[in-house]
Amino acid sequence: MPQTVLTRAIHEQIARLGRADIMVGIPSFKNAATIGYVVRAAQAGLVQYFPDLHPVVVNSDAGSPDGTGRVVVETEPPDYIEQILLVRPTNRLERVSLTYPEIDGVGGKGAALRTIFEIAAALEVQALVVVDSDLRSIVPEWIELLAGPIMKGGYDFVAPLYARYKYDGTITNTVTYPLTRALYGHRIRQPIGGDFGVSGDLVRHYLSLDDWTEDISKFGIDIWMTTSAVTGGFAVCQTRLGAKIHDPKDPGADLGPMFRQVVGTILRLAVRYPEQWLTIRGSHDIPAYGFERIIDPPPLDVNTLRLLSEFHAGSLTLADTWRSMFVPDTVDTVLELAAEAGRLGDSARTRLGLGGDVASTTATTFEMADAVAAFHFPDDLWARVIYDLVIAARDPKPSLEKLVAALVPIYFGRVASFIIENRSVTTDQAEERVERQAREFELLKPYLVGRWNEVSA
Repeated sequence: MPQTVLTRAIHEQIARLGRADIMVGIPSFKNAATIGYVVRAAQAGLVQYFPDLHPVVVNSDAGSPDGTGRVVVETEPPDYIEQILLVRPTNRLERVSLTYPEIDGVGGKGAALRTIFEIAAALEVQALVVVDSDLRSIVPEWIELLAGPIMKGGYDFVAPLYARYKYDGTITNTVTYPLTRALYGHRIRQPIGGDFGVSGDLVRHYLSLDDWTEDISKFGIDIWMTTSAVTGGFAVCQTRLGAKIHDPKDPGADLGPMFRQVVGTILRLAVRYPEQWLTIRGSHDIPAYGFERIIDPPPLDVNTLRLLSEFHAGSLTLADTWRSMFVPDTVDTVLELAAEAGRLGDSARTRLGLGGDVASTTATTFEMADAVAAFHFPDDLWARVIYDLVIAARDPKPSLEKLVAALVPIYFGRVASFIIENRSVTTDQAEERVERQAREFELLKPYLVGRWNEVSA
């Protein structure tokens, strides 16, 4: 990891704080509308569940022009929280909002967390809780659920376990969950969930690593945290947080850059740590903390026709690149599916009277998915696509960034198939299909290991 780039002002803040036992870190950018609620919930959780500890809340902001930092500082003071909870804490709750420094000229969520890690290490905290700044479902209990396993159970890394709508979390469902599970043998359901608990020991381990990249300075940070905890031999568990209500995104419209950063990071780590996964067979559950909650997350609309259109369009310009990434049988099947996606998409647009503009359609998610119900992207084909990319990442030509970017249209096709398949089922039933796909990754892992060993030989 690069040397500290903390500013003099941040060092002065650390000196003023002195030390702390527990810290809540909140990375942000233009979240003035939601961060006040997140800060209030964090304050209340610290007071209610850890009244005898020395707490601090740190907001690491990207210089938001909407006054995000001011909201953090001006949010109701701790004595207001104490009056609500009827709890008198031993120590004053400190709040800090600061603008984080970029890392080698790159800003993003990872750069914000880097500053949070350094502050937590300097304050010698026992537990660090990180929560997203756009949360609408956080309650004070989340602080205990994320820090409790560390303070009481001796765990080092606490991953979130959410109830999410069946179309939410597509990068998690299609790549990070099945691949992390198959590679390292840990069934961490939300390895890029955004809300984590980390021990002081693990914070120091993060700061000792030298594999920081531009992607990790952005959205690659979450999978880097999870993978580094697992490969470092730290004790890992999950915690049940209920539904995650935040600013959800249509995968075809918003998630392209995030996909490239997350997948680029998980591939680099797989290439870096083959000794950690080559001998792993199967997977095992990890402990889950907290009471199970029965709650329905809010629905999410997805433009299935745009996903199929992007998949087909990608095949017209990226076929040669795909042939350099995948074995012949795999790429031939992918190209056949992309052609089918184009035909079905054209037919569906005609049937729904949409013309050529799929971005502004008023058709519902179900109507679009039902109109292309014949499209199916098999689980085993998707697993081979990802495993072939792991091999390609060993010696990427032209570059890993371009290979991952070339994968995005295929990812769109896989997500479209998932939405079509699950258009008429409940979120719980869709979860069974996510598990089915994860088992397919495990069953086909010998294919990955065999190809890896062939290349090594």
